[in-house]
Amino acid sequence: DFRKKQTVHNPLTINGSAVESVKSTKFLGVHVTDDQTWSTNTISLVKKAQQRLHFLRRLRRADLPPSALTTFYRGAIESILTSSLSVWYGSCSAADQKALQRVVRTAEKITRSPQPAIQDLYPSHCRKRTTNIIKDTTHPAHKLFTPPSIRQLLPQHAVQNHQIQKQLFPSGHQTTQLTQENSMNITQTKIN
Repeated sequence: DFRKKQTVHNPLTINGSAVESVKSTKFLGVHVTDDQTWSTNTISLVKKAQQRLHFLRRLRRADLPPSALTTFYRGAIESILTSSLSVWYGSCSAADQKALQRVVRTAEKITRSPQPAIQDLYPSHCRKRTTNIIKDTTHPAHKLFTPPSIRQLLPQHAVQNHQIQKQLFPSGHQTTQLTQENSMNITQTKIN
């Protein structure tokens, strides 16, 4: 069975020197692991956010209004939880998503006001990222977001139906005649 058999890969070389293979690395603030899970990244984000919750609690004890607490939460805690969200949240495990949401619920209790769930923020982050890629023609992924033609949007059978319709009714004249005949038949049926 190929799943049980561990294959040894040739080492990756750049300019003649072998690149070291590691279990996990931090790249642009995101923990990337060799097993392609995001647990290490999530644990790191949750830990950092929980440390900042301490300051949010201290601000609440100082009797700050909920609006000021929410502002602190959005700037100091939510920004950590949503950093590079469009990269890793889509393939995050349910347990990791739950850990992130636990931080948000704790912040809601401290601020005494509702906060948006991480799963609700994810689509808007993805849309924003996509819009930025579309606007930037020099971005390497810009070609992936070119607008499709109408033929690409329609299912194949819809295109074929349209072509058949054009063959059967080459002009709008025949279609109009048919509709007039149908409406006359309907009118006569209602009168009788």
